[in-house]
Amino acid sequence: MMLFEAKDIVKNYSNHKALNKVSIAVPKQSIFGLLGPNGAGKTTLIRIINQIIAPDSGSLNFNGKPLLVSDVNRIGYLPEERGLYKKMKVGEQAIYLAQLKGLTVAEAKKELKLWFKKFDILSWWDKKVEDLSKGMAQKIQFIVTIIHKPELLIFDEPFSGFDPINVNLLKKEILHLRDNGTTIIFSTHNMASVEEICDNIALINNSETILEGKMTDIKNTYKRNVFQIEARGDLNEMQSAIEKDYVLEDIEQIDGQLNMRVKLSEQQASAELIRHILNHGQLTSFNEILPSMNDIFIQMVNGVEMEV
Repeated sequence: MMLFEAKDIVKNYSNHKALNKVSIAVPKQSIFGLLGPNGAGKTTLIRIINQIIAPDSGSLNFNGKPLLVSDVNRIGYLPEERGLYKKMKVGEQAIYLAQLKGLTVAEAKKELKLWFKKFDILSWWDKKVEDLSKGMAQKIQFIVTIIHKPELLIFDEPFSGFDPINVNLLKKEILHLRDNGTTIIFSTHNMASVEEICDNIALINNSETILEGKMTDIKNTYKRNVFQIEARGDLNEMQSAIEKDYVLEDIEQIDGQLNMRVKLSEQQASAELIRHILNHGQLTSFNEILPSMNDIFIQMVNGVEMEV
């Protein structure tokens, strides 16, 4: 079931079409990657979902019903460009922002203290925001984004400015939120993060949706029928045997082990290739190579042929 759907969204500015009939469907309790190059229209779509701006045409549905102004309280949004009031104390500001999301002071303080302890920043509660590092400030903003337990979370480049340790901390929390029922739209240029945490993706380019679906299905669609193989045997014999019937893209021998990359035609079966290898040596590893999201992104946006 879909938690959120945007259908045929159009948004025009004076002499620029920011979105041209863009549609996305975000399943419940999933992490949905919203991808695209700079200027593709991602930020415009996010602002429309958050009702910061309105579309010129198209429809927005939340839980199967038209998105209402009141639904904004069921959404949490962490923008890429962030800001806190520098002269306020950290705890005071966090409580204030939590109140804007509907929590009482007592509820806010209780929940915030738990999150501050989890993120190891409780000692900063009474310090001013201007004394925080960029990473510390971003932790605060992450916390106040999720504090009201929204049904839909929208993260725009949430890992920007974080060191690898804190990136892993946030990834763990994002996955935990999904596993406990939250639906997440995750906008980023970091394809490695997409690979790690996204269930579904949509790719927007030149103001249009050019690719959408489950990430596993998309990878299978764009695979090249190439296999990475490890075996033991005579290099020359194996090379001659495979080249006779298959496209051998690469072969090398390291410490007595043959490492090969073999491409099959649509008519050739992997099981037959395995039997072929076993006739000439000992098979130790056989894996199909799937394209990375980075490869798919580049191919779809630039029309560049993928290499794996």
